[in-house]
Amino acid sequence: MTQAFQITRPERRTTSVVFASPHSGREYPKAFLDRAELDARAIRSSEDAFVDLLFDCAPAHGAPFLRARASRAFVDLNRAADELDPALIEGVRRPVHNPRVASGLGVIPRVVAGGRPIHRGRIALSEAQGRIDGYWRPYHEALQDLLVESHLAFGEAILIDCHSMPHEAIESVGTPGGARPDVVLGDRFGAAASTAIVDQIEAAFTGAGLRVSRNMPFAGAYIVQHYGRPSRRQHAVQVEIDRSLYMDERRVEPLARFEEFRTLLGAVVARLTAIGCPEGTRVAAE
Repeated sequence: MTQAFQITRPERRTTSVVFASPHSGREYPKAFLDRAELDARAIRSSEDAFVDLLFDCAPAHGAPFLRARASRAFVDLNRAADELDPALIEGVRRPVHNPRVASGLGVIPRVVAGGRPIHRGRIALSEAQGRIDGYWRPYHEALQDLLVESHLAFGEAILIDCHSMPHEAIESVGTPGGARPDVVLGDRFGAAASTAIVDQIEAAFTGAGLRVSRNMPFAGAYIVQHYGRPSRRQHAVQVEIDRSLYMDERRVEPLARFEEFRTLLGAVVARLTAIGCPEGTRVAAE
């Protein structure tokens, strides 16, 4: 464990699959909170709360699990290190048009969900760089190391990038009056993972009775775009789970059925890890 992340490793690595949760960190430095415009609950609205708990059984199935410790409001690990917001950070030159940065969702976020400002005023470039050097770089170095381990041991790497989505984000998905997806898989429309891999990932969720859509409304951000290299046998898929299935979004608290849903996800995780098992062990894993 470091200030930036925690890695939980299996007793024995049996799969090329790596699980990672970049947005479930819930540690907020006191100095950051003291200067924040928002209260302790509001500042958590962009957090993928409890996603780390939903996937924490991965090591029991032979896969490593990397989870962020710092909050998304403090530093966003699913953005490029140079996605700096000139409206927030002093001394930053205006970038080439970037919709994420323009909306306040750069590597150092300016706003949380609903466009609510995080900071009182602007911050120094040195402070922003400190967050990147202290949290962003160590997390991505650890993630890269885990993928290299997968390649060395199994000849491939499969990254499951674990996230959650506000229920309101999927209200416009699908046909009017039709069922909404419980899970959205993002593979950058095929650029970040092979169709065969994504088909198996989808089957793991649908086999548990969950409705799945692909790339709408979330196709994947920096992490799957950066690490997904299917031509090199490195696949990356972003998994977005509807928060209303397991948590009270307004109160940022688990629902009474949280453990039931966590158990259901445990069966999904077992199937996901089996995708990356060598042929000789895949039958046993299933």
